[in-house]
Amino acid sequence: MIWETILTTVDVQGRTHITPLGVREERGLTVLAPFRPSGTLDNVLATRIAVVNFTDDVRVFAGALTGRRDWPVQAAEKIGCARLVNTLAHRELELVEVEEDEVRPRLYCRTVHEESHGVFPGFNRARSAVIEAAILVSRLHMLPMEKIDAELAYLQIAIDKTAGPAELEAWGWLVERIDAHRAGVQA
Repeated sequence: MIWETILTTVDVQGRTHITPLGVREERGLTVLAPFRPSGTLDNVLATRIAVVNFTDDVRVFAGALTGRRDWPVQAAEKIGCARLVNTLAHRELELVEVEEDEVRPRLYCRTVHEESHGVFPGFNRARSAVIEAAILVSRLHMLPMEKIDAELAYLQIAIDKTAGPAELEAWGWLVERIDAHRAGVQA
């Protein structure tokens, strides 16, 4: 099972990096598998720490993929990294093992601290649709436009029926990014 989360990492200069990342759990460890090349991979290998943020604010997912990365953060409790301020829970990680791969190494991390900050309000189809659209945006360079258009048309149904203002804003950012890609504009 993959959990769609927001990962915060820090570079060697102490700058916070915020990115969506699906994480797994194996052998009691959290497994991160960022693609090469990536700032996320570089940061975790250099500092050996990261924070998994469990948020239901889909604007953070959409924002990170559309150049909107300025989300409020605060210091983590036990490691020298930041976490999102507005998150339902967070898990502070320390890298313990690296399984090398040319495309997507697997980083095995142990939890050093975990904390809840809010109540999960329940499922919302529009939020799920935004997450799926964000995954499409992250793969614009790999997928044919016909597939992206077909999936967006289906996801639009959930947006139309169940979206609130935050979901509509996130959806709009993603659609703008897809339209820019279609027009050949680099974002």
